[in-house]
Amino acid sequence: MNFLYDMVHNEVLMAPFWGWIVAQILKTLIHMWVTKSFVPERMVGDGGMPSSHSATVMALVTATGINYGGGSFQFALAGIMALIVMHDAMGVRRETGIQAKVLNSMMDFFTDMGKEMPVEEKLKEFVGHTPLQVCMGAILGVVMGFVVCAIMV
Repeated sequence: MNFLYDMVHNEVLMAPFWGWIVAQILKTLIHMWVTKSFVPERMVGDGGMPSSHSATVMALVTATGINYGGGSFQFALAGIMALIVMHDAMGVRRETGIQAKVLNSMMDFFTDMGKEMPVEEKLKEFVGHTPLQVCMGAILGVVMGFVVCAIMV
């Protein structure tokens, strides 16, 4: 029972957890507001505003900095990991989403022309993030890191 208690009271674990949860809820609400339809997949899906990846890693960085200090190796590791995750979200993963849109359009075009396409379902287009989505996720993560650490004192 101590293990579970320790986990739930670990700020460095709970801050990113709540950062991810809040980002996914906001992402779903924003998507619902923009499209006027509820898409349950948005609660766990990639892509969209704000970036839950950025919120998660920046909440981790913030809680680590608060608990161990800016000069600690823990903070350095969390910070480097956050940079890699956020760069990847804007780079490779974003390009993958753009390519998926193009390929889905091509498949629709060929299907409309009567060509049979062997693809069972469309490729996921919500994969990466724009710089604004990453930035907003990062800000949310920092806020959540401070909030969780303040609440758990």
